[in-house]
Amino acid sequence: MEENRKRAHWALLNPGEDNELEVFGYQTQALRRVLCLLGSILSLGLLSLLFYWRPQWNVWAHCVPCPLQEADVVLLRTTDEFQKYTRKKVICLYLSVLKNPINPKSGAMIVADRHSVINRAVLKPELKVRCIQVQKIRYIWDNVEERFQKVGLLEDSNSCSDIHHTFGSGLRKEEQEIRRFICGPNAIEVEIQPIWKLLIKQVLNPFYVFQAFTLTLWLSQGYIEYSVAIIILTVISIVLSVYDLRQQSVNLHNLVEDHNKIQATIHTKEEGLQELESRLLVPGDILVLPGKFSLPCDAVLIDGSCIVNEGMLTGESIPVTKTPLPQVESTLPWKSHSLEDYRRHVLFCGTEVIQTKPAGPGPVRAVVLQTGFNTAKGDLVRSILYPRPLNFKLYNDAFKFIVFLAFLGVLAFFYAFGVYMYHGTSARDTVTMSLLLLTVSVPPVLPAALTTGIFYAQKRLKRKKIFCISPQRINMCGQINLVCFDKTGTLTEDGLDLWGAVPVMGSCFQKVHSFTSGSALPWGPLCGAMASCHSLIVLDGTIQGDPLDVKMFEGTSWVIEDSSVDPSDSGIPASSIIIKPGPGASQTPAKAIAILHQFPFSSGLQRMSVITQEIGKDHFDAYMKGAPEMVASFCRPETVPPNFKKELKLYTMQGFRVIALAHKPLKSGGHLEMGTYPREEVESELTFLGLLIMENRLKKETKPVLRELSSARIRTVMITGDNLQTAITVAKNSEMIPQGNKVILIEANEPEGHSPASVTWQLLENKEEGHKDKEICLHIQDPSLAEAGRGDDYHFAMTGKSYQVITQHFSNLLPKILVNGAIFARMSPGQKSSLVEEFQKLNYYVAMCGDGANDCGALKMAHAGISLSDQEASVASPFTSKIANIECVPHLIREGRAALVSSFGVFKYLTMYGIIQLIGTSLLYWQLQLFGNYQYLMQDVGITLMVCLTMSSTHAYPKLAPYRPAGQLISPPLLLSVFLNTCFSGIAQFWAFLFVKQQPWYCEAHRYSGCYMANRSDPFSNATGNSNLMMGNGTLTPNSVLSFESTSMWPITTFNCIIVAFIFSRGKPFRKPIYTNYFFSFLLISALGVTLFIMFADIPVIYSGMEDAILQNHDFWLLIKKKWGVHSKSQYRKWQRKLAQDPSWPPTNRSDYSGEGKNGFYVNPAYENSESTPIQTVDVIGRSTEQHFWTRL
Repeated sequence: MEENRKRAHWALLNPGEDNELEVFGYQTQALRRVLCLLGSILSLGLLSLLFYWRPQWNVWAHCVPCPLQEADVVLLRTTDEFQKYTRKKVICLYLSVLKNPINPKSGAMIVADRHSVINRAVLKPELKVRCIQVQKIRYIWDNVEERFQKVGLLEDSNSCSDIHHTFGSGLRKEEQEIRRFICGPNAIEVEIQPIWKLLIKQVLNPFYVFQAFTLTLWLSQGYIEYSVAIIILTVISIVLSVYDLRQQSVNLHNLVEDHNKIQATIHTKEEGLQELESRLLVPGDILVLPGKFSLPCDAVLIDGSCIVNEGMLTGESIPVTKTPLPQVESTLPWKSHSLEDYRRHVLFCGTEVIQTKPAGPGPVRAVVLQTGFNTAKGDLVRSILYPRPLNFKLYNDAFKFIVFLAFLGVLAFFYAFGVYMYHGTSARDTVTMSLLLLTVSVPPVLPAALTTGIFYAQKRLKRKKIFCISPQRINMCGQINLVCFDKTGTLTEDGLDLWGAVPVMGSCFQKVHSFTSGSALPWGPLCGAMASCHSLIVLDGTIQGDPLDVKMFEGTSWVIEDSSVDPSDSGIPASSIIIKPGPGASQTPAKAIAILHQFPFSSGLQRMSVITQEIGKDHFDAYMKGAPEMVASFCRPETVPPNFKKELKLYTMQGFRVIALAHKPLKSGGHLEMGTYPREEVESELTFLGLLIMENRLKKETKPVLRELSSARIRTVMITGDNLQTAITVAKNSEMIPQGNKVILIEANEPEGHSPASVTWQLLENKEEGHKDKEICLHIQDPSLAEAGRGDDYHFAMTGKSYQVITQHFSNLLPKILVNGAIFARMSPGQKSSLVEEFQKLNYYVAMCGDGANDCGALKMAHAGISLSDQEASVASPFTSKIANIECVPHLIREGRAALVSSFGVFKYLTMYGIIQLIGTSLLYWQLQLFGNYQYLMQDVGITLMVCLTMSSTHAYPKLAPYRPAGQLISPPLLLSVFLNTCFSGIAQFWAFLFVKQQPWYCEAHRYSGCYMANRSDPFSNATGNSNLMMGNGTLTPNSVLSFESTSMWPITTFNCIIVAFIFSRGKPFRKPIYTNYFFSFLLISALGVTLFIMFADIPVIYSGMEDAILQNHDFWLLIKKKWGVHSKSQYRKWQRKLAQDPSWPPTNRSDYSGEGKNGFYVNPAYENSESTPIQTVDVIGRSTEQHFWTRL
């Protein structure tokens, strides 16, 4: 019973999705509320502040656990490594307030859709629905399944026939009202945050609260000037932060505001066509699409077809054809009714309908699928409003550093408490001075230090036309050691040149027809396929569509016309596309051809098909175009030439892009049946027509950039949807695969019958190197010296099909392959994302550069996704380059390295500054003394603050170094740097403190102050009788320094700060030299000059060259690693070392089977059992956007 109650107290929200959350049920108790209120009053609001910072403490204090069904408050917890809590109140909606009342005793369904959660959520007879609002999405309590479920969308369990029959005629008015009340408005509303609310959020940040406590303490001790300076700077910082957040809120609000003001036409059961505001749409409404229309919701087409521009979602402004959902009698969910990509039936919110094509006399219609923030555009806006926490070592380490400094401050507090108690000072003064020392160790500007380098880097990237919507990822770019590239449009030119066609007759390849000769392609099925098998449209007098389709169609010299023939006379549907021979076309008996129906191209299917009719004739033709291997598999074997693979290889090895074409005559049938013609029937028993050869040239920037990345020891990998052999050729031509390196083809096959899955390793023939059976000598460099394993002279290449088989049946081989995998061809969008994730599991920092819709998933998955697109930057990836070539990649890595090194430099400086001040102040406390106000003021404002603002403005070094900067603060080189500087600072200050005491003129100020003050002629000489005298002369008056110790130690600490700033602002190899940062150099020289002027003495520059010689010299650190046998803990490093010692790797010219997991292969249990092995807990670093580390306080 108790176990069932615990289970009822907990549930999962969005199980299996990226935004998965745990939900815990609680009930508020009046007595607990009263006690918490009393505690807040007695603690002067401190308890309320703790509850604000820790929502879980708030819930645990006010409430008791209960089943979710009875809860009035729920506690949400993320399932990622951050375990972030959120408190939400359960809201009750009562359907009795609706205009059209519902009979509470009726057993009928509330809404007509039998799958809808609404029917299971309404409690009768109260007609009550319990709901919560989480990140703009509404969830209602499902009384049957006993969990919260999302509303504002049609359930995926609906079949195709359910959607057509249940929603095809529209919703009843009563059902619309119920759905509108429960689901909420169809609006993407981004509230412009009030300034007062933003201000309170900023002020209540734990850091600012600590700062307010510090400043109050300082003001109480008379440190007015410095406190006022910090207050002014804090106010400026808060105002700038509030302004920035307010501007972001306004910009996002303006971006989505027009979406909520669209007028839409719907069809209802009672009233027929009705025009209304788009915010009133509900899931299940029938949306009538006019000619041009901006979609206010996600909808699934049920009648007619349309052409849509999805540039807002994909970054590609290529028209996409949408087809209606088939009306098939099947119980399967509508998304999985066939092999076809279900997205081809869905119109996404925010996209533009360019053209509609009715299937009959009626209009083009679609069923509203999702509304509000459930839509594609709403999901995009939510990802901006609620970014996932960024898991990057730097921010975790920074948080640990602050905790460490706070710990030092606590030790200093007890030290000061003991010293003042020992000297017998009053309790008030003892506590005050102890708290004062506590605040010294944590500099006020410490958390902001990590953002200054990012700010400058972002400005420099913007000047290079690289835009960023996730600034915290810039630091991660400094750690990139593997870059994945798409091929077409990224490494090669967007445009394709039509090179030639290879027709097939009698199952034999014929002579190549060259398009460069100027002669037209002779009429025949091949020409018919080229003219009709595409998804082109005419818009504003120009042909628009996929560049490949455009080139192919232009090669036929045919033209596209609108349906100018009267449909009643010819029988051709008005929505058909009519193509006719142009002036330059070859002689043909066909006057015109109508494209009756399209099965659009899909990356997953790697093909497209059309059904056509020659005008004036009764028979129909089906044409297919796509990847040669895919098209050949749908053709009758006797029509495919026996030397098909050899001919294909001939062209792909030269780097051509090859498309295959096929044809099939169809049986006569009514035109109305064309829209429901099964794709499986059309795409079977085809006749192979031939190959279309297209030339795809490398961009001029490709080879130099790849060469630069290679010299920087950054791995490059090609992930493309194109042919494997073409990809290999492009990789060799671009020098992604260096000259003379071996390529091993991996082909994996699914198990068939009694035969297990197999994987074959084939060394690619190289004519220059001799026969393929020649013995291979592999040389693998020491991985500790090769940043990305580029010393290996062999590379693996495989297709998406083989990758899929290996992940399922040979998971133990996957990490071995990925360590040297260079080419992944025929990859679907899902496989691209999966591959990027697998690289991340090996602890690579992965960048992905692409330009098309097929890359969007991988771009978002990578640590740094770079989209080459002119579209909205936030749509496709964190980074967008307006210049469509890969030069942006080294630019981004350079700026990332500079920003990362700058962040480390500023952070280390502030850490050292806090430690320097802590040591100096602690020594003075021994004498019951302090530095004077103006001494603190010059160090804090004149040096430290200006250093933080200017140190990071040093530009990135123009050449990429062959190694990366350290990626974490808690690493031996950086810790050693801070430790040694701390030792030097401590020694210098101790020496100054002791040396001054040995001088003959020295006297302890607090012991001989009467004599000392008697010789003074200023007004403060009367202070000798002051009761505070025993606290030391440093506190007699806030503006004067009256002790020898503080006078001697202040220049030492100041010089220490200047030297540390100089040391930690090192330039080469990741930043330009320090002298190129003019303002920073001027600042250091000025600070040094002023300090010397104040002292009237020359002080030799100590510790110069210390950092370059010992602490961060890369070669020196490598020597230490080699001496002590230190190795990288990254997974890919471990695999490189393991494979370097394996004489049987890589396998060549052999086959292995899935049943042979133990015959010589190393079995990695982490890739075979995901539940019991530790490797699966390795963080996939940084797959989400930013969260400032100090919010973890």
